[in-house]
Amino acid sequence: MEREDESISYGPGANGWHYRDRQGCARSGRLVVCDSEHHTNQQCSALTFLIRVLFAALISFGLAGTPAQAETVATAMRSVVSVLPEWPQGQRNNEQPEGSGVIVRDDYGRPLVLTAWHVVSKALSVRVRTRDGDVIEAVVTAKDPLTDLAVLRLKERYSAPPFIYGTDDIEIGTPACAIGNAFGLGLSVTCGVVSATRKAGVGFNRVEDFVQTDAAVNPGASGGALVTRDGKLIGMLSAIFTKTSDANIGVNFAVSSKLIKRVVKDLAMKGRVTRVLSGLQLGRAVGRLGTGKLAARVVRVRPGSPAAIAGLKPGDAVYSAGGRRIRKPADFRSVMNLSSPPFDLPLKVMRGTRKLSPVLKIPATDWSKAQASKPVQ
Repeated sequence: MEREDESISYGPGANGWHYRDRQGCARSGRLVVCDSEHHTNQQCSALTFLIRVLFAALISFGLAGTPAQAETVATAMRSVVSVLPEWPQGQRNNEQPEGSGVIVRDDYGRPLVLTAWHVVSKALSVRVRTRDGDVIEAVVTAKDPLTDLAVLRLKERYSAPPFIYGTDDIEIGTPACAIGNAFGLGLSVTCGVVSATRKAGVGFNRVEDFVQTDAAVNPGASGGALVTRDGKLIGMLSAIFTKTSDANIGVNFAVSSKLIKRVVKDLAMKGRVTRVLSGLQLGRAVGRLGTGKLAARVVRVRPGSPAAIAGLKPGDAVYSAGGRRIRKPADFRSVMNLSSPPFDLPLKVMRGTRKLSPVLKIPATDWSKAQASKPVQ
């Protein structure tokens, strides 16, 4: 079918209809190719087709990667399960009736399923569904509500390869894929990039060390995997940032692999996470309308604490800890939770105009006799 006009010509293009407008521009959808010398229809059609092919190839390569990479991500799906909690009567979450879980190894080499604590916190019982459709009973063996992590043990053998962890220092802009059980529809994959790292103080968990991604994440994917193109685990899906509805808008958060490894180590060994207080009470060093270097301001130092022994004083501004930039108290809390005690934590501190470099020596046992699950600051 052809349609003619005095100034515009229409015709079938390679992937749909294109037309040449009054300025000699070849158009197809959102693709526009112009030539000031007004190419002939045949030239425009050939050029349009070539650009379409190249554009489609670039988009395909950028989002999906090579066939080998797609196969790797598909293989990683075997290490993700759907988590099926049985809710108490009248407490079923209709928007998130199911969740997700990832298979990892503990320090003894034993496989376990890691999921988000909020997925199973009210469950009367738990089952998991594999990618192959097998349903297996599971039991919650350990939990850490401060990081929203929980460990499941399967009552039957499931021969899926545990995830290999990716680098702890993943770069912003790295392609990443989210694997989860969105809306309880079964496992699926969405891809994007790593948007940010070392995110703390977002407001979902008491202790946060998030990897942010724009890969689509929806309810039901909590506990799922954030992986690199080579299928390595860089985070466990935990939260969706949204204003009006609990659905993806491209700002999604996964618990970092570094925090996962630290928490899983303690949960597998002791069933709880051991935390030791620094003895610091912190506040923001610069107000919202203020200027200067963002830092965590020391409000109080508890006598006899590691902070007191290191010589910190009220009014000091902590702007680096363990090599990480500290902009607010939540950043310091995150660093304190990334290592199992005992450990040394080098700081960079401003005291007036002086720069100091004290070292916190965190002991193996809690000097304050606080409970192991008490949040650290």
